[in-house]
Amino acid sequence: MTVILDRRTLLGGFAIGAASLGVTPSRARSANRATFAVLGDWGRDTPEQHHVAAAMGRTAATAQADFVLAIGDNFYTDGVASVDDPLWQSVFEGVYTHPALQVPWYALLGNHDYRGNPQAQIDYAARSKRWRMPARYYQVADAALVRADADLFAIDTSPFVERYRSNDGVIGSNTRSQDTKQQLAWLDHALSQSRAKWKIVTGHHPIRSGGSGHGDQPEIIAQVLPILNRHGVQAYIAGHDHDLQHIRRDGIDMIQCGGGMEARPVQPVEGTRFCRAAAGFGMVQIAGDLLSFDLRDERGASLYNASIPVRARATA
Repeated sequence: MTVILDRRTLLGGFAIGAASLGVTPSRARSANRATFAVLGDWGRDTPEQHHVAAAMGRTAATAQADFVLAIGDNFYTDGVASVDDPLWQSVFEGVYTHPALQVPWYALLGNHDYRGNPQAQIDYAARSKRWRMPARYYQVADAALVRADADLFAIDTSPFVERYRSNDGVIGSNTRSQDTKQQLAWLDHALSQSRAKWKIVTGHHPIRSGGSGHGDQPEIIAQVLPILNRHGVQAYIAGHDHDLQHIRRDGIDMIQCGGGMEARPVQPVEGTRFCRAAAGFGMVQIAGDLLSFDLRDERGASLYNASIPVRARATA
């Protein structure tokens, strides 16, 4: 099932051009803005996970965040078995306890989540006040996005990856159960119907990446990127590689926030504006004609901030 809602119903660091791009997201709440935290690859009980959780809570409080975007690999190593799996308490409910994080968590599935029971993550929303996953891919329905004139689409990237589908194990069975052509048709149609000033897509797997763990994702480049370009999507938010990155390439700004519980080496690639092997998270604000984002480390220190003007979308 997919969900489309009418928006009216509700190694080291490397940076290029940060001075010319950088703006710090406003802390003041206004009627036409949306502010949200981005957290990827987070569901493992490590010291870094707890540090990131605490720092994200403090930052979300200052920024008055409207929601959290949880971009996959929510539970290591093999997802969750059911809505009663102890991991719900040990790496989610018992970790992200700051009052500012008791807001909606719009979640999507990562490859590690597909090793368990993906449906359990959808079903958990029925017993949680903050966990939101209405389907494996869906349009995020949040009043803050309506105020900011933004549409945010969460896609399910694991079923596109051929090496998962060809695997005979649980992850292969789970990914093969999805009709990827149907998902692509949904995304194409949903974006074509959007009249929002801002069109943003998020998925677990990146388009381009300098991460040592995975790097570019050929299936996403071949199948998803053309749809994003056709409909003028300004930003794509992903995880999978355990680092923080900003890449401007292929006509789109790619924001990478995969450092929720550890960091791995990363290096600059074509289009890299920033990359850092750091555990951490992201903060995004959409206000008027600017989308601003801030990449922060596990202690909450700002490592990099930049903005994307709505009428000056990146070119390849």
